[in-house]
Amino acid sequence: MNNINSETIWSPFDGSPVGLMPIADEKDVEAATVASIEAFGVMKALPRFVRADILDRAAQIIKRRRAEFASTIASEAGKPLFDARGEVSRAIFNLTNAAAEARRFVGEEVPLDVDGGVHEYQVTGTDGHRIEIEKAQLQELKASRQRVGIARRFPIGPILAIAPFNFPLNLVLHKVAPAIAVGNSVVLKPAPQTPLTSALLLQVFEEAGLPQGALQVVHCSVALAEKMVRDDRFAMVTFTGSAKVGWHIKSISGRKKVALELGGNGAVIVCDDADVDLAVARCARGGLVYAGQYCIGVQRILVAREIYDVFCEKLIAKVKSFNVGDPLVEGVDVGPVINEEAAKRISAWTEEALSTGAKLLCGGTRSGTLVQPTLLSNTTPSMKVECEEVFGPVMTVNPFDNFDDALNRAASGNYGLQGGLFTNNLRRAFQSIEEWDVGGLIVNDVPIFRIDNMPFGGWKQSGLGREGTRYAMEEMTAIKHLVLNYS
Repeated sequence: MNNINSETIWSPFDGSPVGLMPIADEKDVEAATVASIEAFGVMKALPRFVRADILDRAAQIIKRRRAEFASTIASEAGKPLFDARGEVSRAIFNLTNAAAEARRFVGEEVPLDVDGGVHEYQVTGTDGHRIEIEKAQLQELKASRQRVGIARRFPIGPILAIAPFNFPLNLVLHKVAPAIAVGNSVVLKPAPQTPLTSALLLQVFEEAGLPQGALQVVHCSVALAEKMVRDDRFAMVTFTGSAKVGWHIKSISGRKKVALELGGNGAVIVCDDADVDLAVARCARGGLVYAGQYCIGVQRILVAREIYDVFCEKLIAKVKSFNVGDPLVEGVDVGPVINEEAAKRISAWTEEALSTGAKLLCGGTRSGTLVQPTLLSNTTPSMKVECEEVFGPVMTVNPFDNFDDALNRAASGNYGLQGGLFTNNLRRAFQSIEEWDVGGLIVNDVPIFRIDNMPFGGWKQSGLGREGTRYAMEEMTAIKHLVLNYS
């Protein structure tokens, strides 16, 4: 970038400076767009083994710089070190998996002899039911088979990737790695709170040998980001973030492809045949990982009345055992939320629920950006802590008497990203996937379960399209169909 203006990135925990990030102005954004267009011409001509080798080298470089990446994520995102290290490990897998997919990602042969078309012929059945075809017709029928269709996938062009703050490395790579794997170029607009990790990632790809301009990082204003969304020189925009912003992006994106990975308010159903200790441990982890700032985090828990009391007793004890504090200190489980504005909103939603009949089981307080892990019961579907996305360390837990009622409550509302179901009853599992409109249903675990090659995305307001390496590669390519007549 030519612009030498920089912005200080601050720690969400204590407000200390983490680093400086150059600010992209309008000229910088235009230069990045032009460079990405030029780099696409290079990228689409690269053999797949070259693209795969670049991704593999990037994985090895991040592995070598693992501690630096984890420290940067913990500092600028406020993510506890344990979880930051986990994100780096996932990023390494994401890159190596993209490299593997780049080598094997193919189109398909399309059968063209499934319809006779203009060929009319007569057949005669014998007593042995053997079909007789007139010799004169045989040549025509043979000719109809001498066509082959080949559907090939091609990269579509420069991709605009807009990333969230909560996974500043791995969710960025869910966009960047598949784009590179298929031969697209990328302009990356990182979250304003966490651009330093993206700057490190750019260094990695440069060292890995990615062609110049194939990855551009622009830390810019919302207005300039919207200008890029509207710019038809981009073939696609892929966004992860809030539902409100995501659907606004779709409304202004014009003719380009759009992929949206948006919010959720993850529900978990715990049936009377569940392993209670497993369900408690996973729900606590699922609701409090990264202070609940996780679109597939556990937010609503519905428990069979027969086990409700013992479940709540164990869950309260588990939640109280989580260490809250400085994300850079080893052993801290829950760090700050991203800023004080978010902390105030989370606390306000909790107070609003309590004022309208909810019961506080534990937590409910905050200090600055540290929100104490909170459990609420006696909540209703109309409360914000149930019907909206809290995006903080707050969970609701309520009993149910009838599985159908619990399933209906879990499936209700505007979101449908992932859900969890604890049961050993396969009939309930299959009923749930039929009736619960979620992108992923996790049986005997919580919604946060995600392996990075899974198809990932949501129904309803939770998004459009799918991430997960091969699925994102399909979104970032288009089909050309070649028909050969060799008769």
